[in-house]
Amino acid sequence: MKVGIVTDSNSGILPDEAQKLGIWLLPMPFYIDGSCYYENIDLTRQDFFTKLAAGAEIATSSSAPLVIANIWNQALAECEQVLHIPMSSGLSSSCEIAMALAREENYAGRVWVLDIGRVATPMHRSVLDALELLAQGKTAAEVQHILQQHRADMTIYVVVDELKHLAHGGRISNTTAALGSILNMKPVLQFDVGKLNIHNKCRGKKRARHIMIEALRADLQGKFKQQWESGRVHIVAAGSADKAETEDWLAQIAEAFPGQSIMYDDLPLSLCAHIGQGGLGIGCSCFV
Repeated sequence: MKVGIVTDSNSGILPDEAQKLGIWLLPMPFYIDGSCYYENIDLTRQDFFTKLAAGAEIATSSSAPLVIANIWNQALAECEQVLHIPMSSGLSSSCEIAMALAREENYAGRVWVLDIGRVATPMHRSVLDALELLAQGKTAAEVQHILQQHRADMTIYVVVDELKHLAHGGRISNTTAALGSILNMKPVLQFDVGKLNIHNKCRGKKRARHIMIEALRADLQGKFKQQWESGRVHIVAAGSADKAETEDWLAQIAEAFPGQSIMYDDLPLSLCAHIGQGGLGIGCSCFV
């Protein structure tokens, strides 16, 4: 039985990679000054940051049921079943919309929606894990069970360069943002299963980068110790910084975790709307 995979651009997967992997990619919508745009369709990364810097009113949005149904129909024209891997239900309503749609008669028993509590590179990694499990002969139901069973086996830390976007999204107050900017405070956020929390606040980005690496090291020696010692951990990274800063960050990670391969993605625009430019992240995703 051939099983297809559908995911969305919140995974950090780009259209070219989706084509190479043989999966279907759902572009996520944004409303910018009242007009709707779709990531990687009529909204490039450069255009997004230009509009963000200019002070445009940007709102993230979930895909409409009809849009999701259309891409499922495309996949089901070639496959008998579909695994749909959306952004965490804790961060978006996309997952709940897909789950409701999957219960309709046309899709019941044919589409499996996975609420794996992930976004960005860990979500990307889960898509690759799903492909590997299917290649091993697992069924759609088995893949859904395995990935959801291991949904908590991940984390990612991100340092924010500017505070105004967090204030705009209600994560911090305008007063805190203004004071933090004066004091050069850099919040370190933690993306856990379906949650976005402030992990620490650091004076300066250099200190924040060190804090993130040490936080991940503590996780690998603590809650992920068994997976780490058995070689079942992927080191992941993500960011919205420029090329030079990103390369310097990846070199720092490589030095901190020698011999480990590092999987990097640009942060999806849905997160950049809250983080802005200059964000840097590190985390891990454990093998299933």
